Amino acid sequence: MHQTKRTWQRSICATLVSLAVTSAFAWTDKPVKLLVPAPAGGTMDVVARIVADQLSRDIGQPVVVDNRAGAGGAIAVQAMTSAPADGQTIMMTASNILTEIPHVMKTNFDPLKDVKPVAALARASMVLVTTANFEGKDMKSLLSHVKANPGKISFASYSTGTASHYAGMILNQKAGLDMQHVPFAGSPPALAQVMGGQIPVMFDGMATSKPLILSGKLNAIGVASKTRSPQLPNVPTLAEAGFPELDFSNWIGVIVASGVPSATTEKIHGALLKAVATPAIRDRLIGAGFEVGIDTSSDQLSQSVKTEYDRNAGIVKTFGIKLN
Repeated sequence: MHQTKRTWQRSICATLVSLAVTSAFAWTDKPVKLLVPAPAGGTMDVVARIVADQLSRDIGQPVVVDNRAGAGGAIAVQAMTSAPADGQTIMMTASNILTEIPHVMKTNFDPLKDVKPVAALARASMVLVTTANFEGKDMKSLLSHVKANPGKISFASYSTGTASHYAGMILNQKAGLDMQHVPFAGSPPALAQVMGGQIPVMFDGMATSKPLILSGKLNAIGVASKTRSPQLPNVPTLAEAGFPELDFSNWIGVIVASGVPSATTEKIHGALLKAVATPAIRDRLIGAGFEVGIDTSSDQLSQSVKTEYDRNAGIVKTFGIKLN
């Protein structure tokens, strides 16, 4: 009987601790809607579904992924800002929705005023890739080959006005090249052309290019970041090749409407970081081609969005990139 009582007491204590932990990270006692500005199966959707499962367990409420693709993210942002500002409707996004798209597409929101970044959960660097049998196997030979074939080499991008486009234009300018830009509607169709050799060069996100690099279908020339990527540690940075300006990466994380109270934002921030700190979640994100372990406050993230937004505005002006 005494043993049974102790067992019962331990069970009660464990339950109370579990409830206390859940309470500390829960910011609502109702289901949470996690909007995604892209179709199911895309990069943002993959991260959203990986994180949503763990987040739901941690806060003790369902976290429902709701895909609202279209209009450069504006449809999802509109759904979020139209909902009550109580933190029950949040949005998983890539930073380019805030820092790139508004410069080249008319949107119905101000990325610096209408939304508030909460937490960056994963980051994907850009990588310069070429057709597997392309003559330029490293940056030096790539530059030599393009210069030896003036007007004959093109580079693909996953859309006009994105980092994939910006990086190619900057490389043209800094290296004195004349590669022609060929935009596509997303990475998959662009990568198909690169693998087929029709368009031999492209700047792409790590998450989509890494499997093709590892399988030998693409050749990695360099990573467009200041430091080498743990995803491809043997691939040099483009800064090492003399192009420090080629520093592009997107973070994927959660934003809320600007009217959500700071106290609620802080709870969401803590819950999200706890979710991605779970070993199984970290492993799944890393396996999908992302870098994890980003611990940035909401205020710091807002400042980084403004810095990147302003930088991209300058690129758009410099190269005369037009609004779609």
